[in-house]
Amino acid sequence: MAEEKNLLANPAPLGLMGFGMTTVLLNIHNTMPEVFAVNSIILAMGIFYGGLAQIIAGILEFRKGNTFGVTAFTSYGLFWMSLVFLWVFPTVFAGSAMASAPSETFMGWYLFMWGFFTMMMFIGTLKKNFSLSFVFLTLFILFYLLALRDWGMIPTNIAWLIGVEGIVCGFSAVYLAMAEVINENLGRTVLPIGRPIIRK
Repeated sequence: MAEEKNLLANPAPLGLMGFGMTTVLLNIHNTMPEVFAVNSIILAMGIFYGGLAQIIAGILEFRKGNTFGVTAFTSYGLFWMSLVFLWVFPTVFAGSAMASAPSETFMGWYLFMWGFFTMMMFIGTLKKNFSLSFVFLTLFILFYLLALRDWGMIPTNIAWLIGVEGIVCGFSAVYLAMAEVINENLGRTVLPIGRPIIRK
């Protein structure tokens, strides 16, 4: 079984790219919502690359026995799908008793719970590489900032800074994905990923 596990490809770059690219695109919207509206680009990325690709990566992590990878990739894949559903369902099923769009306050709680989950997952990264810890650190900060925005606790004139933080988070995931691919294929460290915060 150990030999078979070593022969399996690393699914993490697929999941990280799906998460990272979709996060960057959504937060370009958060930075300039009057210029870049939520449209079919973000919806399609949320369903397929941010959603489906991460779920596939999570299933492949299960095959490798990686509990952290299974939990992270499948959860965030389903986060993206649920977010798209929240945007689209009220329009597609207009008139249905269950199709009302969530209030900003309740949306804030949705984002808060994802932030809480991400904060717990961040703790799980402390013995992994620093780049992964940075992804989860910036992500749970992003979720909490978005929750505070929806609760009306962040002035609208500085809300664009949340988008900037989200873009940093997304590109950090893209960097880690490409570091794992490039370093593995070249057989040496070209893009460093950093030492764990807590050394083993």
